[in-house]
Amino acid sequence: MAYHALAAVLLPLLAFVINGFLKGKASGWVSTIAILLSGVLAIIVFNHTFNGGTIHISRLWFTIGDTQLQAGVLLNNLSTILLLLVNLIALPVHIFSMAYMGHDQRYGRYFTCLSLFCFSMLALVVVDNMVLFYAFWELVGFSSYLLIGFWYKKEVAIQANKKAFIMNRIGDVGLLIAILVLYSQYHTFDLIKLFGEGGLISQSYIKDGMWIAPASSIPAVWQYIACVGVFLAVCAKSAQFPLHTWLPDAMEGPTSVSALIHAATMVAAGIFLLGRAFPMFNTSELDVLAIIGCFTAFMAATIALTQNDLKRILAFSTISQLGFMVMAMGINAYASSLFHLVTHAFFKCLLFLVAGVVIHEMQHVKDENHLDIDPQNILYMGGLRKRMPLTFIAAIIGGAALVGLPLTSGYLSKDGILIQAFEWADTKSAVYMTIPIMMIITSLLTAFYIARLIFKVFFGKLRVLDVKPAVLCHISDGGWQYKVPLILLSVCCLFPVFSLNPLLYEHSWVYRAFMSAEHLERMNIYHTIIPVGLNIMVVVVIYYAYAVYVQERKMLPFAQNNWAFDFSYHQWYFNKAYNTLFVKPVLALSGGLFWFDRTIIDGFISLLQNILLWLSKMADVFDRYVIDGFLHLITAIVQYIGNFVRSFQTGRVQYYLLSMLAVIVAWFIFKTLI
Repeated sequence: MAYHALAAVLLPLLAFVINGFLKGKASGWVSTIAILLSGVLAIIVFNHTFNGGTIHISRLWFTIGDTQLQAGVLLNNLSTILLLLVNLIALPVHIFSMAYMGHDQRYGRYFTCLSLFCFSMLALVVVDNMVLFYAFWELVGFSSYLLIGFWYKKEVAIQANKKAFIMNRIGDVGLLIAILVLYSQYHTFDLIKLFGEGGLISQSYIKDGMWIAPASSIPAVWQYIACVGVFLAVCAKSAQFPLHTWLPDAMEGPTSVSALIHAATMVAAGIFLLGRAFPMFNTSELDVLAIIGCFTAFMAATIALTQNDLKRILAFSTISQLGFMVMAMGINAYASSLFHLVTHAFFKCLLFLVAGVVIHEMQHVKDENHLDIDPQNILYMGGLRKRMPLTFIAAIIGGAALVGLPLTSGYLSKDGILIQAFEWADTKSAVYMTIPIMMIITSLLTAFYIARLIFKVFFGKLRVLDVKPAVLCHISDGGWQYKVPLILLSVCCLFPVFSLNPLLYEHSWVYRAFMSAEHLERMNIYHTIIPVGLNIMVVVVIYYAYAVYVQERKMLPFAQNNWAFDFSYHQWYFNKAYNTLFVKPVLALSGGLFWFDRTIIDGFISLLQNILLWLSKMADVFDRYVIDGFLHLITAIVQYIGNFVRSFQTGRVQYYLLSMLAVIVAWFIFKTLI
């Protein structure tokens, strides 16, 4: 089965290579067929290995000194279900993309990058050591960078992919530090040896929740650094506070990219990392996870309340749901966190594809009527349920799953997290009860913002008519490439896919795969009052949203010029704060260094240059007029003497005799005088 998994990973890589040589529409089919075959192999692997123990094969990769690094495939319940999940999400997205990106000039480039991402993500979940894990972790970030900035002629897209890339690099540094610390202490990169059952890093709990450090525990300071590094990576990749601000901006990429990468798979990589490295966290560190996850979930939900961009609402919803998963890991609800990871992938991918269909149709309305509107702004939408019935039904199913209404997969996974949050808080001091209460409030906020989205988009009148009354509206659900993905994902958002019992999360096969048998029994009243009470409140909130946005009653708790509205609308001013605290100081420092380099360093170099040029000119003058002048003088003297002496050489004998006579006479006179 390991070789089947390896083949499933390599098929998208093959599509990536082939697409590099293709042009036109063929690349879409190549990528889609590759992910389809990969999905078939993933199903075979899942069928033979899930709940069947761990499969691990490895081969010697390279040797450095005495260190031998193995490379191989690791298949257990966590990697197997993620291998299947990525393929099940990627296939409808590929089908959808063939229509959604059909008119784009860079159609081939899109599918080439998409195949690269799928290969990276599939490899990430099956590799067996931290070195390969880090390599594919980086490759996932790089391929995401390419897809976020796919429309590279848009300045906002370029800024978004740079922001995502830089913020993820912060997390990557943390992960690299954690890997180096673990290797320095345990002398291995192997995931099984580190985190497997009975591995070097193991975790056990007693009844009061206290963590017992294993005998092979590393010094506390190194353990703390490693945990911080891992969590920093999780914060970046899974968009948790304080590294969450890149994800909403990443919506500048194609909507199909948002559905695959930034709702279901890439951002889930952080939770997957937590699942892999979970044994290394002790009780106090898990408490920090719970607090940050809870805060992120609540914060993102409050921001989603007031956003008008369709994709940004879903982006903040993604951040909020990822906060649920991190919080669940923090309260030791490991199985529920991974269960929610799986269910969230389906209903959030569905909601993004719904958004893609709506935006696609609104773009047609804009182009046909030459309107100056934003096709993603829900304030211009409305009344689309009659024109797009299938999309509307899909939105209802996805929204119900997101809220956690009964008969949906979201009900099973989210209620499990909330119930266990109250059980966890009961074992601690009263202040910890704040976390489950905040999560209940977050769930109610979730119900409100998704109800607002659906009511604004699908109910009432088409508000673009307020901009131009006589608007041509050729709006529909689109072709089969839009409809089939919506139908497939809608089915996966319903309870029978995960449990035959629609009300008990303990009966879910995903939950049972990660939870030991002694934790499957209901032991307290929370299992009844939390689902019942929460769903009653959710229905009230949804009706409240219906009264406000459909019946148009003036029932909002605060006006749009209120500070609370502005605080939410401007995303808690995190972007402004980061811009003030980090971006501007870095730019100022860079500007100062640039000035110092141009003015001081370059000025000093220019001064030296001018001095050397002046000295060179002076040397040239001295050489030209003194040295060369002296040589020219000597030459002239020699030439003059030579010419003078040469004048005596006439070749006439008479002249020579006369000269000799003159010399003798002169010599005689000279001697006589002396």
